[in-house]
Amino acid sequence: MKLSARTAPLLILAVLLGGCQESAPADPAVDAGAPPAPVASAPAGSEEAIADAGAPGDATPAPAASGTPAFDIDAIPVSDAALGEFPYFSLPAGYEPMNKPVEMDYARFPFWTGQGFEWVEGRSYEASIDAADGKTWSEFELRKNLETLLTGVGAVKVTSSKIPREWTDKLEDDTTQGHIDGLGDIYNEAATVYVLRRADRNIWVHFVTNSAMGNWIIMETAPFEPTAKLIDASAMKRSLDATGKVALQVNFATDSTQVEPSSQPQVEQVVQLLQDDPSLQLSIDGHTDNTGDGQHNQVLSEGRAASVVAELVARGIDAARLQAQGYGDSQPVADNGTEAGRAQNRRVELVKR
Repeated sequence: MKLSARTAPLLILAVLLGGCQESAPADPAVDAGAPPAPVASAPAGSEEAIADAGAPGDATPAPAASGTPAFDIDAIPVSDAALGEFPYFSLPAGYEPMNKPVEMDYARFPFWTGQGFEWVEGRSYEASIDAADGKTWSEFELRKNLETLLTGVGAVKVTSSKIPREWTDKLEDDTTQGHIDGLGDIYNEAATVYVLRRADRNIWVHFVTNSAMGNWIIMETAPFEPTAKLIDASAMKRSLDATGKVALQVNFATDSTQVEPSSQPQVEQVVQLLQDDPSLQLSIDGHTDNTGDGQHNQVLSEGRAASVVAELVARGIDAARLQAQGYGDSQPVADNGTEAGRAQNRRVELVKR
């Protein structure tokens, strides 16, 4: 082929430039059609992972990153550090509960693990946290003190991350079990969770704070021990004849009006009492201890009394023979300052009409 005077210099220049460039070695993976290497994902539970999980309001919670193990309490070392009395931990100097702390003998709470909720049952303590008079609030100082305190006795930080909206949307008033003072603003702030594993129990700490206040819950696991004792129909009749009333220790789900299955035999004895004396009419009166808000306790006692009435009616007792009343914590029969006293105050009374 004959080159023109114009094209020859251009062709020579192109050849020279091409010869100066070192060719890169071929990528076997790309040549073989293999997929590109995966991009590293953020740790499960981190704010980056939460941001990648989808827009708020997604119907299904995003799964943990591939390969991330699920939370395993057995992976946490057992600590035998010396502890005092429950709730074991106190606030640092200059910080105090905003209101009277709330203790429950047996409660249930969802602790965030960074991947999901770990439902824990047992004894609980909770409080809102404020700076004492004359003290400047420091979120950093409070966090640093609590971290030093907890890790110093062998507690392990499970997570410190925001709970995704698709998880908080699963929570309702009944599932948080009335933990108002200790819950904190989990919808906007990170939840920090520690676990102190012991040979005979586990101690969980939930902590939420912002630029103005903090909230925390301390809970130790414990097996459920029913306190309800069966009073048979004849014993109830004797008490009604002598005093006009009889107290029953009926078990309910924590902060709920649902009668526990363990109390169904007691309900059956009340049915027997009413069947043995068709003229007997009863007021079913609900009572609580003084843990928590008074108005809440009033509503709770009313609901529990109504639940017992519903159980009796479902077993064939005429509703006209029964009425339900609630008295909240206004009529204690024992000292609310002790666990045994609070257990006695949480009762259902049958009162002859």
